[in-house]
Amino acid sequence: MAGGDDKRTPGSSSPSSRWRKPGARYGPGLEKRSSECQKEGPCSSSPSVWSKKAQQQMVTPVQQSKSEGSLPQTVTQVQPLKSVDSPPQMVTPVQPSEFVDSLCQMVAPVQISDSLDSRSTSCTSESVVGSGPGAAPFDIFRGVSKCSVEVKRSLLDINREKRRAKELAKSANALQHLRPGMVLLKNFLKPDDQVKIIKQCRELGVGTGGFYQPCYQDGAKLSLRMMCLGKNWDPDSSSYVDRRPFDGAQPPKIPEELTKFVKDAIDAAHAFLKQSGGQGTSNPLKEIPPISPDICIVNFYTTAGKLGLHQDKDETKNSLAKNLPVVSFSLGDTAEFLYSDARDETKASKIKLESGDVLIFGGQSRHIFHGVSTITPKTAPTYVTEEAKLRPGRLNLTFRQY
Repeated sequence: MAGGDDKRTPGSSSPSSRWRKPGARYGPGLEKRSSECQKEGPCSSSPSVWSKKAQQQMVTPVQQSKSEGSLPQTVTQVQPLKSVDSPPQMVTPVQPSEFVDSLCQMVAPVQISDSLDSRSTSCTSESVVGSGPGAAPFDIFRGVSKCSVEVKRSLLDINREKRRAKELAKSANALQHLRPGMVLLKNFLKPDDQVKIIKQCRELGVGTGGFYQPCYQDGAKLSLRMMCLGKNWDPDSSSYVDRRPFDGAQPPKIPEELTKFVKDAIDAAHAFLKQSGGQGTSNPLKEIPPISPDICIVNFYTTAGKLGLHQDKDETKNSLAKNLPVVSFSLGDTAEFLYSDARDETKASKIKLESGDVLIFGGQSRHIFHGVSTITPKTAPTYVTEEAKLRPGRLNLTFRQY
């Protein structure tokens, strides 16, 4: 109730008399006031009138019965009055159709089919770019999805991960002599160097002669994306050529900084073999001959990528006769690497190649069968995925001397 005036009826002289005389509240006084309102028009300007009408709606009319013979003498039955119908005059009635139309004006209509189409377009994780000869170059950088919220690691976590990688590179198990002519350098590439290499490969990969999906004349495709540096390797002819046959693109040259990383890795392998004094280490330069890399195959494996057992035997006869080594850089997600003297996966040895690892095989191991069986998702370091923005998968660079 708004105030005392709302509780007082026109026929009562005081608030106390209203409670003593129920008939004064529901009797002639209200009827008189109601008739006045009808003469004056809608009583929208008087809050007290609306309060009285609300009171009438809340009071249920008393039905007479035989057992209540004396009750009508004290309580006067209230008949529905025309004034009760006045609230609709105060509030403009809204038709259901008009109400729905007003909601449609407030809320923009959403087409379900369009929403699904746009969602599937913006959330596609595997692009058709670089899926075959003639297509636009494949981008190894991960795109920003509109349908997911990206949670970035803190700078403190990234720096902590970098320090751990450097500590592992200095551990006793950092250098492994797998077999004669085959050395694994764990965490050899520093975190900042990994970021630089990935960015360099991305810059080259989206340009002329960049990443594409190799395929054979019969339509079979390799489960990876490839970019060649120095010379182009043609899967159909299993040979190196100056230009790609399907688009005439000339492969980019190997950046000098990458060549320096290769030289440092071979020097580290020589120093390790000299210190270890194990089998086949009497002459480190013979076990792993030094090279001046002039060709490089850069492969990007998605998390579903793989590569069957094969031999790297398409270099020149002179290079193969000298058993010049292959130097392999691993970046991104961890790969299961297979190697064997025979082309039989059941007899192959297995090792895990993690981001920053460098594998060298030359000398007696130059012609081993090797391949990649699986890629383990979500194993890449944070600085690779966030600083270098490498998409899920593994980036592999294999350097050789033609």
